[in-house]
Amino acid sequence: MDLNSVLKSDIHLNIVKFFHENQASIDTPRGIATWINEDRGKVKNALEDLVRLKVLIAHRATSTTGYGYTRDARIISKIGKILGN
Repeated sequence: MDLNSVLKSDIHLNIVKFFHENQASIDTPRGIATWINEDRGKVKNALEDLVRLKVLIAHRATSTTGYGYTRDARIISKIGKILGN
């Protein structure tokens, strides 16, 4: 699994676009599903894929997990190029 292949999925792409445009955001699967208008279960799976790729950071607590954008400048730059920014 690599970033280019994952971003061929609309859900993954929409999540990455959301966080790239809102880099200070931290949100739950429910909130992100609402923002990108997708099924929460599918969004949760996609979020975990993006955590494995180090695109997102999972902030795990007992009751829920919040997801935030990476702080790695190389990953942010690579995503910017892929998105055409």
